[in-house]
Amino acid sequence: MVKKLFLKTDKSPKNIQIKKEIINHFITTGNDTIAELARELELSVPTITKFITELKEQGLITEFGKIHTPGGRHPILYGLNPTSAYFVGVDMSRHHLHLALMDFTGNIVDQRINIPYMYDNTPESFDLLCDHIQEFINKAEKKYREKIINVNLNISGRVNPESGYSYSSFYFNEIPLAETLTNRLNYNVGIDNDTRAMAYGEYMKGAVEGEKDVIFVNISWGLGIGIIIDGKPYYGKSGFSGEFGHFPIFDNEILCHCGKKGCLETEASGLAIHRNVLERIAKGESTILTELVKDLEELTLTDIIKATNMEDPL
Repeated sequence: MVKKLFLKTDKSPKNIQIKKEIINHFITTGNDTIAELARELELSVPTITKFITELKEQGLITEFGKIHTPGGRHPILYGLNPTSAYFVGVDMSRHHLHLALMDFTGNIVDQRINIPYMYDNTPESFDLLCDHIQEFINKAEKKYREKIINVNLNISGRVNPESGYSYSSFYFNEIPLAETLTNRLNYNVGIDNDTRAMAYGEYMKGAVEGEKDVIFVNISWGLGIGIIIDGKPYYGKSGFSGEFGHFPIFDNEILCHCGKKGCLETEASGLAIHRNVLERIAKGESTILTELVKDLEELTLTDIIKATNMEDPL
């Protein structure tokens, strides 16, 4: 996402990478001086000065005053210009959507959470997803809309962010999902696995300060792992790393949505709990869920958790 900021102004892969590292440093560390940047990135002061100047001209970097030191010249403090660009984040779960508009420093300026949305791997469900995203963008203030440079969708399953393909959701006509969304929304769209995105988001916001190798476990409708190695997301050879919910663990005949039997998710996941609850209700077991939910086809994990907290006998 950061890389795409520079493709129109800089064709050198090396220069783009350095600018990306400078931006990421400001995101994770905050404002800093040229000398500190040079030390952290192991580059010369003249090199860092050159790129800071270019980033300032692009409006992405701004000055935040000087640091008062005992002697000599007072170094200038640089940091991200929060209003230079905006991003839309979309998190899609089984029964809800969460949307947020963020400035360049990651601060949320607008959001809508827990939007009712029943995911189904159909064109109709995809159309509804697009409608929700478009409505959210349309309602944003003009000063934000004009500077939105990327929409990023986080979805579960096998997702390759480099190719833009999602092989678990909305895999229609063999066209990359990211490309389909870009054409539909008229904004550049990126996609990633939800757990990997969560892991990187937590890492970039300093949840594990001082660590560069991290494993993030997401226990929700499914099971997933986000892996950070040397401060970078690990994708694996095919881009599908972290799908540990599909390890063959159990000797059962339960068919997983991946097409295999005996996966960890078939017995230990939100999906498994949901299936088990519906099976027991169908057998006539008593539960307050029949009073809480009018249509059991719309039963969510939130409903089940609520019933559990109410000491439901089921």
